[in-house]
Amino acid sequence: MLKDYLRLHFIVLLWGFTAILGKLISVPPVELVFWRTLLAAAGLLGLLALRRQPWRMPAGEALRLLGVGALVAAHWITFFLAARLSSVSVCLAGMATLALWTSLLEPLLLWRRVRFYEVGLGLLTMVGLYIVAQAVYGHPAPAAKGAVSEQGQLLGLGVAVISAGLSALFSVLNSTLVKRYTPMRLTLYEMAGACLSIALFMPLYSRYFTEGRGLQLVLGGYDWLWMFLLAGACTVYAFSSSVELMKRISAFVVNLTINLEPVYGILLAVGMYTLRVPGFGQERLSTGFYIGTLVILLSVLIHPVLDQWNKRRQRKAEAAEAVV
Repeated sequence: MLKDYLRLHFIVLLWGFTAILGKLISVPPVELVFWRTLLAAAGLLGLLALRRQPWRMPAGEALRLLGVGALVAAHWITFFLAARLSSVSVCLAGMATLALWTSLLEPLLLWRRVRFYEVGLGLLTMVGLYIVAQAVYGHPAPAAKGAVSEQGQLLGLGVAVISAGLSALFSVLNSTLVKRYTPMRLTLYEMAGACLSIALFMPLYSRYFTEGRGLQLVLGGYDWLWMFLLAGACTVYAFSSSVELMKRISAFVVNLTINLEPVYGILLAVGMYTLRVPGFGQERLSTGFYIGTLVILLSVLIHPVLDQWNKRRQRKAEAAEAVV
């Protein structure tokens, strides 16, 4: 089990690295996600063919998985939209509701009781991530050029909360689907569904969200290198591995740990600045950053303890009923 938790943290570290790659790749976010999902789907199809593993499935099941892929695309698009509408700190504060969403959706969809300690840990994680966001990004001056209005901040927060809910929903769905399909096969159809959804969204995006610039799909310079790294390591490996881990780890634990992604991303950005990589400015890690990180780590580390306590309590209750 410890090996699974360490692997999960490595996956979250890779997802934190996506922010670094996103800064290195020159195309805008929606075009970036389109290339990411297209290359990931093509890579997975190639791997399955090389390993001579089956990838086809009945049309009804394929449509179901493509639909979950559309949820992935909707999550990524709403995340980038939230970051555009508001500040980074407000966007991350909204995304911090991920564990709370999961603590409510998992019992609803999997037909089990709500674990109130998971709801509490979800709320604790929200507090920790908010402290981290405020410590790193601070509050923009009201008169600063390009400052976001209060209405924009509120709208961005709402979109970020919706994005977190979509992320929690496809995580819970994957925790059930992985019992019927292999992780690579599952990820193939979900990445294909995400890519297709973004392709269908592109005409609307090009007209209303690009400020007249149109689509920017051309990759240049080192973009191909960074994009293959993003699609291969941070998507094909990380996404399929996270799905595979859901055979043994609950969606709540996975999403609780994912809240460390911005922390890992910030630390990686600090490393890039230290190495003098162009495009990375100095990140000031104040005391608040460490306090917020400790709060998130506390919520991640205390969950196994509370989970074991809950299982022991249930066993005692079942034993008492058996005696009666």
